[in-house]
Amino acid sequence: MPSPPLLDVNDLHVRFPTPNGHVYAVAGVSFTVSPGETVAVVGESGSGKSVSSLAVMGLLGGGDISAGSVRLRGEELVGADPERLRRLRGSEIAMIFQNPMSSLDPLFTVGDQIIEAMRAHRRVSRRAARARAVELLREVGLPDPERRIRAYPHELSGGQQQRVMIAIALACEPSMIIADEPTTALDVTVEAQILDLLRRTQRDHGTALLLITHDMAVVAEMADRVVVMYAGRVVEHGPVADVLRSPSNPYTQALIDSIPTPATPRDAPMPAIGGNVPTPAEAPPGCRFHPRCPSAFDRCSRAEPPLLDVALLDVGDVGVGRASRCWLHDETAPSRGVGAGEVHRVG
Repeated sequence: MPSPPLLDVNDLHVRFPTPNGHVYAVAGVSFTVSPGETVAVVGESGSGKSVSSLAVMGLLGGGDISAGSVRLRGEELVGADPERLRRLRGSEIAMIFQNPMSSLDPLFTVGDQIIEAMRAHRRVSRRAARARAVELLREVGLPDPERRIRAYPHELSGGQQQRVMIAIALACEPSMIIADEPTTALDVTVEAQILDLLRRTQRDHGTALLLITHDMAVVAEMADRVVVMYAGRVVEHGPVADVLRSPSNPYTQALIDSIPTPATPRDAPMPAIGGNVPTPAEAPPGCRFHPRCPSAFDRCSRAEPPLLDVALLDVGDVGVGRASRCWLHDETAPSRGVGAGEVHRVG
């Protein structure tokens, strides 16, 4: 029997108040993360990736979870006591935020911030915590950690700041880390170093990783499974190799097609998906991607498709854990576009 998931997000709905009523930034999102697994959540800006991760952490600010469930090791986090959530954050589940400069406190040294994270969750002396902080900075590859521990965030480069964020996340050896676009502001060389550091962290600590990104190349390199989101919905999920080799949803295909390749002529326009992700208040009727979808037909604008299990025709069998939200997979749809084939409804 498979082991139970470490994190189980089920039918999550997140809303935010506006002068015209509530709008839903996340609508019915479900996914799981198993111990030691890397799950990537991918999509364009505005797809609901970061909001979903903040909902898991209980850090929504002005928003709230109106429906759904978030379970960590079977414990329900939605509606949990704030003090209980504070105890879990850092000790059982930690987060690496997108912009380390705005996440680190400019008034405290990086050493003090690592020490604070440890002493908030562990009974440890300040001296022992400081020694562990130096060890963590060395582990994440920060040069001269005995000196850097006394540095303030503004004295470090962007890549060094991100290494400090990873050290803080590792301070209490959590079972799971959420990394929200951890390499967005970094150059390609530092990005490769940070991704390698995250891989080594998983290997050495057995940590599960929920990776929020818009970069399909990072997904291919890092993840075991991928969840593709668009306009607050999951539109496809499955094992990374299967999804990237044989995408079932037109949006996933469009994301893959928008990646430049070595064969792309230097003077050719950058590949891109036409149009923009709709705001939560402007989600169109029917399939939310249909105004931008080259495979759309009449039904797509009238009714939103359910998430469907998709049969992989190239191997003649149902892909384990493969699902797509697209009318092209329905038995009554015209045989056109990507992934048309035999399906059955999830659940």
